[in-house]
Amino acid sequence: MPLLTLDSVSLAFGMHPLLDHASLVIEPGERVCLLGRNGEGKSTLLKIVAGEVEPDGGVVRLEDGSVLSVLPQNLPFDDKRRAYDVVAGAFPETGELLAEFHRLSQQADEVSLERLMKVQERLESLDGWRLDQKVNTILGQYGIDPDCTLNTLSGGWQRRVLLARALVADPDILLLDEPTNHLDVPAIAWLEEALGQFRGAMLFVSHDRAFIRRMATRIVELDRGQLVSFAATYERYLDLKEKALEEEERQNALFDKRLKQEEAWIRQGIKARRTRNMGRVRALKAMREEHRQRRVRSGTASFAVEDAARSGKLVVEAADAGFGWSGGAQIIKGMNLTVLRGDKIGLVGENGTGKTTLVRLLLGDLQPTEGKIRLGTNLEVAYFDQLRGELDLERNALDNLAEGREFIDINGQRKHVLGYLQDFLFTPERARSPVSVFSGGERARLLLAKLFSKPANILVLDEPTNDLDVETLELLEEQLSEFKGTVIVISHDREFLDNVVTETLFLDGTGRVREYVGGYSDWRRQGGCFPSEKTGNRPDRQDRAGTKAAFGDNAEPVVKSPKAVDESTKRKPAKLSYKLKLELEKLPAQIEALEQEIAHLHDVISAADFYSGPPNEVSSTLESLAEKESQLEQVIERWMELEEQASG
Repeated sequence: MPLLTLDSVSLAFGMHPLLDHASLVIEPGERVCLLGRNGEGKSTLLKIVAGEVEPDGGVVRLEDGSVLSVLPQNLPFDDKRRAYDVVAGAFPETGELLAEFHRLSQQADEVSLERLMKVQERLESLDGWRLDQKVNTILGQYGIDPDCTLNTLSGGWQRRVLLARALVADPDILLLDEPTNHLDVPAIAWLEEALGQFRGAMLFVSHDRAFIRRMATRIVELDRGQLVSFAATYERYLDLKEKALEEEERQNALFDKRLKQEEAWIRQGIKARRTRNMGRVRALKAMREEHRQRRVRSGTASFAVEDAARSGKLVVEAADAGFGWSGGAQIIKGMNLTVLRGDKIGLVGENGTGKTTLVRLLLGDLQPTEGKIRLGTNLEVAYFDQLRGELDLERNALDNLAEGREFIDINGQRKHVLGYLQDFLFTPERARSPVSVFSGGERARLLLAKLFSKPANILVLDEPTNDLDVETLELLEEQLSEFKGTVIVISHDREFLDNVVTETLFLDGTGRVREYVGGYSDWRRQGGCFPSEKTGNRPDRQDRAGTKAAFGDNAEPVVKSPKAVDESTKRKPAKLSYKLKLELEKLPAQIEALEQEIAHLHDVISAADFYSGPPNEVSSTLESLAEKESQLEQVIERWMELEEQASG
C-alpha cells in the first residue's frame, strides 16, 4: 500500500501554476530525490506534503497511522535552547513537560517543587519517561551533549541536532530540503551515513550530485507543474531526460506543422469555405487551444564571464606567511604558496579552519602577522558572497544589477540590462520583482549575473553551488573552466571541485595550508583526509566570541585543533615486516575479488527491470554496491601505502 499519495494536486501563485494536477506515489522504504529548476516549486511541494501549505485542488494522502518528520532547510538563528529541549520538542506536549521538568529539578524553592510534582504526574500519564529515554538514546548515538545550546554549535552540529529531532519519533517518511547546504564535507559524509541507516521513506530536494548518487533510489522531476518519475539512478535519469526532451521537441514540431497546414486550409477561398468540414473546424479550434495552453520549457541559462585586462603572470606569492588575531589563535601559519595567472584553486577544510581568512590574505584585504605576501599587478577581483550580502532585498533584480546602467558590455557585445537578465532565466516580469520574494536559487543566479557583469581577471567564489539547479551549475562549471583568469573557490561540493579546480589547498585546522594537484578526488587519492576522520569525532562547541569581534556576526569560527606535527619529525618509511609482506601479497587478490563483485552488481543494476523490483531489494543492492566500492578504495589505498614502504 502506498505510504504517500499526491493525486491531481494544483497550486498557483502567479500566472503559471507551480503544480498543475500533479500526481505522485511513494512506497515504504523509497528514497526519492525531487529535482527541478530554481523557482519551479520544489520547496512548496514539500510544504504541501508536510501540511504547511494548502493546495488549491487535489488530494494529499498519508497512510493511516504513518508518522511524517521534516528536516528543515534553514538552520535556526541564535536559538538558545538546549539540544535536549530541541529534540524533545518532536513530542509537542511531552517535550515541553520534559524540558520544564529538567529546569525545575535544578531549582529548590517551594513553588518549583510543587510545580515539579504536577509535571511529574502528567509525564507519567503520558508515558513521558519512555520518550525521555528515547531522546537521551538518540543524543548519545549522535554524540550530542544534551546541555549544549544550539547557538554555540557549528552548522554541521546544528544539522545533527535537527536530524535527531526528526528521527526520534521513528517517522515512516522523512522530508529534507537541501540538507547539505552550508555543511562541510565531513558533516555531509556523516549525514549520508546517518540517512543510510534510516529504513523509512525519504523525499528530498538536493542539487548536490554526489549526495544524490549516494542516497536516491528514484528521481522525480518537477517540470512545468508536472511530476515526472524516473525509476533509475542519477546517471540513467540524465540520459532518459535528454531523450524525453528530444522526443517532446519532435512531437511539438509535428504538431506545429499540422496546425500550420490546418490554418492554411481554413483560410482557403470561397469554394473551400462552402465545402468546409465542420468536424475539421472543431478539431482546428481544439488544436489552437492546445497550442495556447502549452507550457514551453524555459531556455537554459546562458552567460559568459566579462574578462578584464590580463593580470601579471604572478598573482600572489606567500613566503612563510601567517595570520592571527591579537591574543587569539594562529589561524594561518608557515604558508608558502605561489598563485599564477590561470590557476584554478579549490579551498577544502572543515568549517572554522580559516578558509575565508586565507582568501582575504591572498587578496590583500588582511596583512600577514608573520612572513610576507606579495601581490601581482593589474588585479581585478570579482567576489561571490555565500551570504548573498551584495543583494538589496528591497530592490528588484533590475535595480540590483543595473546600478544606473541601461546597457552592459560583455566581451565586446553590448546588451540591454533586461536582455542580459534573460540570459540568467529572469523574465521581464520577474526582473521587476523584489529580491525578497526570490528563491535561494534565483538569488544565486542574480548574484552570478551581477558578478559576471563587471570585468575581472580573478574570480573568488564562496560556496557558489548552494541553491543552484543542476543545469545552471553545469554551465557555471563550463564557464569557469574556460575562464582565462584565476579562479579561487571555497566549496564543499565534491563534484564541483573535481570539475573545475586544478589545484587543491587543504586547511587542516592547525593553521597549516597544504597543496595538492587536482580536485577533491585527487586530494583523496593522494591520502587527503579531514582531522575528524582520524579522531572519529568533532568538537561540539565553538567559542565564537573572538571571531565575532574580529569579523562581525558572519564570522567563520576558529576550531581549536591539536598542534600540527612538524614535517621534520614525521617518521620515515620503514621496511616491511614479515607480517606486512604477507598482507601486501594478499592485497592484489582482494582487489580483483572486489572488482568482480562490483562488476556483478553493476550488471544487476543495469538490468531493465531492476528498479521495478521490491524497494527493499533495490535499496539493499545499491547499498551493497556503495559498500563494496568503499572497501575497494580502502584496499587500494592500503596496497599503495605498503608498496611505498616496500620501495622506500
